[in-house]
Amino acid sequence: MATSPPHPSYPVGPTDGAPFAGSGTAGSSRHAHWWHRAWVRYGALSTLLAISGLVILALVREETGTEGFLVGLGLAVLPVPLLIAAFRWLDRVEPGPWRNLLFCFAWGACAAALIAIVANSFATRWIATATADPSSADTLGATVIAPVVEESAKAAAVLLVFLFRRRDFTGIVDGVVIAGVTATGFAFTENILYLGTAFGTDQLTGGSGIASVTAATFFVRVIMSPFAHPLFTVLTGIGFGIAALSADRRPLRRVAFPIGGLLLAMGMHAMWNGSSAFGEYGFFAVYAAFMVPIFGLLTWLVIWTRQRELKTVRAELPAYAVAGWLTPAEPYALGSM
Repeated sequence: MATSPPHPSYPVGPTDGAPFAGSGTAGSSRHAHWWHRAWVRYGALSTLLAISGLVILALVREETGTEGFLVGLGLAVLPVPLLIAAFRWLDRVEPGPWRNLLFCFAWGACAAALIAIVANSFATRWIATATADPSSADTLGATVIAPVVEESAKAAAVLLVFLFRRRDFTGIVDGVVIAGVTATGFAFTENILYLGTAFGTDQLTGGSGIASVTAATFFVRVIMSPFAHPLFTVLTGIGFGIAALSADRRPLRRVAFPIGGLLLAMGMHAMWNGSSAFGEYGFFAVYAAFMVPIFGLLTWLVIWTRQRELKTVRAELPAYAVAGWLTPAEPYALGSM
């Protein structure tokens, strides 16, 4: 009868039965201290997101009215399942825990959206007062202030996962998924605001059907460019993903790539927001010449990276099959989609 291959032995850590250094009481106290710290951290974060959600809900409802809010909510939610499903599909090789994605979506929809609304409004009003030119203040706010504020607010979620969920953040694909889900939450809240406001405009002007402002806004934001915000923030996620792959002895690289990705996200966001200033067909020119090609390039990059991960699995697991840990067919099954 064949014997099973020997399993590696692991050192017994403090949580495997041995107390912490010192007396048992001190070890138990320290363990309880860390346990309480974790719950305090989770509780504080949940409270922050809940308060942000309530405040952003009140602000958006005040801006759109109850009926406009409900219409905007119903229309804005349509692309969300498709985007989340797409990011989960990209993450199939080594899927991260759902709690990370729930946090990222909530951060984007609540905290980042609240920061953006408050900061953008304050900055635009300040510029209008300082220059006595409201129209130029709106343009400057959309093309300079908004990209910096919004991409920084969304990047904060990626940074938090990178710092506190490091074991779940191992490469480019993880960065893309975390950043993309965060931006999906942000776009969801922003779409409620824009679609609800458009509906209110139609109520005042009597617009209806294809010619309505709501239909035009829905077509541009939900049909043509549901991937716009995720596309911007994914550049930040790629920067963090490259940093995750960098060795610990290269601290400069681990800082430079996330900052570089964030700057690229801000630049692309600014170009997208400023496309209307490029002439009558500026929006379509930017969409066709930049947005679609970059979307295709990043999609290829992520799928290529995922295939490399699968290739690594196929290359490494046969040794475990030779040792008897796996059957001969399992390395090939585990190394394919």
